[in-house]
Amino acid sequence: MVDLHPMIYPWHEQTWELLTTRFPDIGHGLLFYGKEGCAKREFAQRFVAWVLCLNKKAQSACGECSSCQWLKSDTHPNYVHITTDEENKKQNAKIKIEKIRDLLPFVQQTGEGWRVVVIEPAEALNIASSNALLKTLEEPGERVVLILLADHYLKLPATIRSRLQHFALDRLTIQDAQQFVQQQLPDISAEQVSLLLNLANDMPLSAIELQQSEWLSKRSNFLSDWLKLVSEKNMPLNYSAKWSKELNFSEFVTMFEYLLGDLISLKLNQSTRNYDLDFQALAECYDLEKLFEIYSDLQHKKLMVEQNVQTQLVMDELFIQLMNVS
Repeated sequence: MVDLHPMIYPWHEQTWELLTTRFPDIGHGLLFYGKEGCAKREFAQRFVAWVLCLNKKAQSACGECSSCQWLKSDTHPNYVHITTDEENKKQNAKIKIEKIRDLLPFVQQTGEGWRVVVIEPAEALNIASSNALLKTLEEPGERVVLILLADHYLKLPATIRSRLQHFALDRLTIQDAQQFVQQQLPDISAEQVSLLLNLANDMPLSAIELQQSEWLSKRSNFLSDWLKLVSEKNMPLNYSAKWSKELNFSEFVTMFEYLLGDLISLKLNQSTRNYDLDFQALAECYDLEKLFEIYSDLQHKKLMVEQNVQTQLVMDELFIQLMNVS
């Protein structure tokens, strides 16, 4: 369902102004891209509602006309949203070619009003569905807008990129990001805001989401246990059982990936994201080759869990691997 009145983010306003003042003289293919946490989906929803609205306001759809009512009830005849299949939400899921082929009658029909298609994530288009989309981009009907959403637009085929107008929705200064997060989380310190943004690629919405995560406050304890495990070479399954209770598998892996990435950064003499933690002692226990091996194996373990391998078995394997260094 499209949110007719999503929050308006200050770093989007220049793009909003550009699109709405030029409308309808904009291209029929638009690419909205930016890092996770820049609210590109919210911007797209706001723009979709505005394009389809019969009584547009400067900053949003009216929320009252028949078009807005259809969007509210998720029954708009002139709006199509395409994403990966529900059973296909796993890593590397793709948008099937059938979904793109089914678009052709929709975009080539004639009738009242504008028609809008949103495709997300655009990176999920495979070669076949990308080729099918090219035909749609080259021969759209009148009053059609196709919007693609992507985290990493360079992952899209050049043939697709060249037929779209590109709009970056993650362009904001670190000062703007800090100010926004501080406004939304007034009870935390400036130092904590900086840490959250550092862990969130400087994206405000991701930073705010991180503040709610269970793993954030447990990083130091885990790092201490990890060092004990490596130093004492003892009881890996005890530590595995402990952390399986502390965090669910997804939360644990998120925390661990950040910490592992920082260990690798330290070995490469680069800055760390978790800059409030001391990695020096742990870094001395591993060489780069071993850290990259752990990272590679972790990606495999995530796939195993998606294929319904028991998470406790995967955790046990990981902790034994972390312990077994020379």
